[in-house]
Amino acid sequence: MRAAVDGETVLEGLARRVAQNRLTRRDVLWLFGASAAAATSAALSGCAISPVTGQGILVGMTEEEERAIDRRFAPHQFSRDLGAVQDADLNRYVAEVGGALHKVSHRPAMPYSYRVLNANYVNAYTFPGGAMALTRGIMSELEDEAQLAALLGHEIAHVNARHSAQRRGQALLAEAALVGLAVAVSDSRWGALATVAGQIGASAMLASYSRDNEREADALGQQYMVRSGYPADGMTRLQALLVREEKAKPSLLATMFASHPMSRERMETAQQLAQTQYAASLGADARRERFMDRTARLRALKPAVDACKRGEMAMAAKKLPEAESQFALALQHAPQDYAAHVLMARCLAAQGKRTDALRYAQAARQIYPHEAQAHKLAGSLHLEAREPAAALQAFEDFDRLLPGDPGITFLKGVSLDTMGDRARAAAHYRAFLQSGAKGDAAKFAANRLQALQGR
Repeated sequence: MRAAVDGETVLEGLARRVAQNRLTRRDVLWLFGASAAAATSAALSGCAISPVTGQGILVGMTEEEERAIDRRFAPHQFSRDLGAVQDADLNRYVAEVGGALHKVSHRPAMPYSYRVLNANYVNAYTFPGGAMALTRGIMSELEDEAQLAALLGHEIAHVNARHSAQRRGQALLAEAALVGLAVAVSDSRWGALATVAGQIGASAMLASYSRDNEREADALGQQYMVRSGYPADGMTRLQALLVREEKAKPSLLATMFASHPMSRERMETAQQLAQTQYAASLGADARRERFMDRTARLRALKPAVDACKRGEMAMAAKKLPEAESQFALALQHAPQDYAAHVLMARCLAAQGKRTDALRYAQAARQIYPHEAQAHKLAGSLHLEAREPAAALQAFEDFDRLLPGDPGITFLKGVSLDTMGDRARAAAHYRAFLQSGAKGDAAKFAANRLQALQGR
């Protein structure tokens, strides 16, 4: 953020440039980052009976609040991970496997849902009510359906044991917003924003499972997969795969291991259970042929996924030319890949190549018009180009697809303010403040609202 001049404060200087439609790239980055602080939540507590053990547990939310968190927050997190892959057959397949598992779980009536996301980092996660996601980064590493069942079973187990509720899930959501803001505003480069979306993602939001939580999820997940007809050693082989990958490429698996800490002890426990308690299951079919058939299109994209992984790690290390080369390689492999276009746009923007960045962002909007992140990125680039009407349209497109993001309300207010539309700008700043937003963006909105109403 530029220093104050002629006695004006930083916020006053920014407000002057908004009113004059003279926003700089640094201004837009500040506004973009500050808007990320819009999420708020409350911590709740109470007692409940564990669906798994039948014993009393201290939880941070009721069962209805678990469902409400999924409805409110899951769509936004899935979008930050660039939305579900545009492969309906793959998403149906994962839902089929997950559905067979959750039917034999301790909470079969929860509103489970399943999707593979365009994110390239290696992870799987679930919200407290059962809204579940696997990244294409981890799906492309699996070898058969038994491993997929182990992964889904583990996540279903977190829902069944109410681990998020026990660890005050709503407080974690608020913490994630603060983490995202700290990263976004700590660096004036778009690369930091890409790091928030591609590397922290839901792990910051849903992390901090204890090792006891993970052990319980392993045991329950293995139980569910065996009940569904899979060989128990699918869990052992999944964990062995992840341990091998962590040793070979630790930085690419840092997110997975942050939210699901792995250990040789966990792998050995799964192996022991497979060979003793579940030994009768070991003759079951791991369904490799079915897995290979149903994941063929995704596996064909693996060179592009791997190039995107390398590009994101280069961006996180601020090696922007190297990142650009990797994203270009990804696009050579998959010219219509939505994620690669978004990542290339972010990388080019970080290098100040705004025109090229906007071209890739616009291409991403056309490739996947129903996914919101490319619209937000294009809007920010239009703001930087001092094209507030185009920015407003992009933010409107985002809001239509993914309503309920206070940060977008704020950015729409800035766009209208820059256009000189005082009444509508004031209405958006007011709505942003009424959402309960805090931090620098709220201070800026309050100052601008006062100035606009005082004219």
